[in-house]
Amino acid sequence: MFGLKSKKDPEKPGDDAQPGFFNRLRQKLKQTTSWLTHDLANLLPGGKIDAAVLDELETRLITADVGVETTERILAGLRRQVERRELGDLDALLKALRTSLLEILKPCALPLDVRSGPRPFAILVVGVNGAGKTTTIGKLAHRLKDNGLRIMLAAGDTFRAAAVEQLAVWGERNQVPVITQAAGTDPAAVIFDGMQSARARDMDVLLADTAGRLHTQSNLMEELKKVKRVMGRVDPSAPHEVLLVLDAGQGQNALQQAKLFNEALGVTGVVLTKLDGTAKGGIVLAIADRLRLPIRFVGIGEGAEDFAVFDAEGFVDDLLATGKPAA
Repeated sequence: MFGLKSKKDPEKPGDDAQPGFFNRLRQKLKQTTSWLTHDLANLLPGGKIDAAVLDELETRLITADVGVETTERILAGLRRQVERRELGDLDALLKALRTSLLEILKPCALPLDVRSGPRPFAILVVGVNGAGKTTTIGKLAHRLKDNGLRIMLAAGDTFRAAAVEQLAVWGERNQVPVITQAAGTDPAAVIFDGMQSARARDMDVLLADTAGRLHTQSNLMEELKKVKRVMGRVDPSAPHEVLLVLDAGQGQNALQQAKLFNEALGVTGVVLTKLDGTAKGGIVLAIADRLRLPIRFVGIGEGAEDFAVFDAEGFVDDLLATGKPAA
């Protein structure tokens, strides 16, 4: 399901994708064949794998935002297998490619487990403007509440009035409390208040929104570091998750954002949004390969149902347009 886990795991809240998710995604992507494997069979001279076929794969991976370094890693292994004459036909190539992609993604397909952490489990949500932070918070609150957890939101994006209003709408929709203060209030003060309130009201999870930060603006990144320090004053182990929201359509720029946010804050999980805006999604591979950050969730739309736990095997099978492991 293009990286969306469909199997229910009762030990981890929210590990299920909604029925029909795959069909909705395919409709949004408006594609019936894989960009990665489309027409490859027509390029095989006599049905055999040669350098030209691998060169074509290399081009497709790079242009799909997988990045040069990650693409080289993938192709190096395939070229060695071709040299050893281990890839005799297209099926063998797809099987080897699937294995290579899963080697990159599976170590990073780590669901967010809030049940085994402290209470309240504090999640600091960060990212640049337009990535979908506030919407992600609303969707995640919906999922966690559906699994019986008590949720509170903290509106730490105090410089954009619409952000507070948007979070308030999600709070009302999910019937969860939202901590807010006047526009222009120090975000650290709002989130500090949220931490104290969540503890006093015996909440299971606090989801803290933050203002969109351009990763190149060092003064604003310093403000996020301050927010993180302030959370630690209430609970020395907080935040228990620094969740970075990235727009999958940003390509290699999303990788740069992830690098700098990770350096500044120590990112512990990633959400990739707007996968419906790109039929490729190669940036998922780049982030997993280059940064080794856990990929918690992916999203394809605005609704709460358009959001689910990342599934490495589902993502790879969709890239290869097999629907099942290549044989």
